Amino acid sequence: MTRVKRGNVARKRRNKILKLAKGFRGSHSTIFRTANQQVMKALRNAYRDRRKKKGDFRRLWITRINAAAREQGISYSQLSGKMKAAGIGLNRKMLAQLAILDPQAFNKVVEIAKEA
Repeated sequence: MTRVKRGNVARKRRNKILKLAKGFRGSHSTIFRTANQQVMKALRNAYRDRRKKKGDFRRLWITRINAAAREQGISYSQLSGKMKAAGIGLNRKMLAQLAILDPQAFNKVVEIAKEA
């Protein structure tokens, strides 16, 4: 059996991990073994949080809509139910944008929903 020298392949593999670990604190960015563990953890967190971000934004939009709706004397849940009855098909993102950037338009939407 011939001897396999892994010099080039192993070095490339290690350097790839160390490049991903750049900016980590202390030995997490210099020592291969700890860097490898931290890179795996960072990639796992990034994967999870890309999905979590969607829920975070949805929660933010609902909070903003609720705050703007309560100024009009209606809660978020009542507003969403009345909007559905009125046939208004605005999503949460657009409603939150309206509440912040164009309060008059948001108030008009609330008025239309209250009438339904």
